[in-house]
Amino acid sequence: MPQIPPTGAQYEISSGDHRAVVVEVGGGVRTYAVAGQEILDGYREDELPPGGAGQILAPWPNRLRDGRYHWRGADYQLALSEPAYGNAIHGLVRWLPWQPVSVGPDRVTLACQLNPTPGYPWRLELTTTWSFGADGLVAEHTATNLGDSAAPFGLGAHPYLRPPGNGVDDVVLTVPAGRRLVVDGRQLPLAAPLVAGTDWDFREGRRIGTAQLDTTFGDAGAAVILSTVDGSRQVTVWADAAFHWWQLFTGDALPEPRRRRAIAVEPMTCPPDGYRSGHDVVTLELGGTWRGSWGITPGRA
Repeated sequence: MPQIPPTGAQYEISSGDHRAVVVEVGGGVRTYAVAGQEILDGYREDELPPGGAGQILAPWPNRLRDGRYHWRGADYQLALSEPAYGNAIHGLVRWLPWQPVSVGPDRVTLACQLNPTPGYPWRLELTTTWSFGADGLVAEHTATNLGDSAAPFGLGAHPYLRPPGNGVDDVVLTVPAGRRLVVDGRQLPLAAPLVAGTDWDFREGRRIGTAQLDTTFGDAGAAVILSTVDGSRQVTVWADAAFHWWQLFTGDALPEPRRRRAIAVEPMTCPPDGYRSGHDVVTLELGGTWRGSWGITPGRA
């Protein structure tokens, strides 16, 4: 009997020289290559996604302090999925099965039903359509509230981008963001100072060098760009107006051989601890549907 991969069914899509593999468990993207050149730092078919690689993060991205929050007159307690820091992290759907809705040569739509669970007593139906547009890989997300009351909602994605040049240190990073979050020892926000005049100002593009990033940027624009020092090659991660925040992670905390091998560029609708602060948290009304899109555009400048 054939061995079933840890991430379940594998859905390969392609268009021209673009090729990607989307997985059943978590509904995320495992690989994306152009003309045989890997754009993502993905993972093998016989692996689980390391460090959240390629996963969809919902109904909240990033961390939630103590897994606790207050919503419309009631208190909720989520499981602490990041026990080392005492946080709930990256939502509830990244290890659930996503079932095929439609499968074609250049696109696949997967759906996941999130049933009520302790700490999140709402029923949601989520879909993701992975496809190839004119400029690269596109992810289109929906979330529909099938529960009996309005629900808090947020979504993020966790792709790791291969550096377009010789390594993370030599990447010229452009992040059109006016603020960054200062965090405590549990990686939770304390303040959101302006980046102007600081080492966190990547608005005009500059070499990463030895900088170690696990940083949330806000007051942000629609795209993050990684490029070579000479500007000859670049990869752009873009997001539509549903996404207000970016998380950048240079992978310093990952074990070898993945340490500092790639850069996670994570579009997020809300910041860390969003359920507690209320910043940019979506109110998903009963029967309502949220939509958002983002994508990866590889190419030459």
